[in-house]
Amino acid sequence: MSAIPTASRPKMQNYGIEAEATGLLAWDWVNDRLIKARSYWIASTRPDGTAHVAPVWGVWLDGALHFSSDSQSRKARNLAHNPRVALHLESGDEVVILEGRVVTVTDSSVLARVGTDYAAKYGLNPVEDVMPGAVFYALVPTMGLSWAEADFPKTATRWTFTPTAPEDSSS
Repeated sequence: MSAIPTASRPKMQNYGIEAEATGLLAWDWVNDRLIKARSYWIASTRPDGTAHVAPVWGVWLDGALHFSSDSQSRKARNLAHNPRVALHLESGDEVVILEGRVVTVTDSSVLARVGTDYAAKYGLNPVEDVMPGAVFYALVPTMGLSWAEADFPKTATRWTFTPTAPEDSSS
């Protein structure tokens, strides 16, 4: 189990964000949405600096989003060049945004857990049914934002993560 990130108010000048901490979202609210989400939008950067966004399936496990991609995909080539990414869930009404970096995952015990959770969620196990060239990643967040659009100024919450996340297990 990973540590719960620290909640604070985001600095969004001229958006009417509440000054006091009353109304900050609970981490359980965010964690629940990360676990239940079907698709996660990953934003990466091409080597020429242009943005690339793609949806992925994945599982939120131990404070990181675990997903895979073909090693020759645009996304994987971007991540090999620059591991910094942003993630956004599908909803614009119950917003969860994370920023961080991806690490490759090769540890068999972690991959077994990822495969089991993935199979329960999507009905297939990408770890057991590995396609040639698949790379497994963990998105390790460093900061995040979340809010409920219906009460945005009061619920807007910034998350700061303690760097206790998994290291690249491919080395």
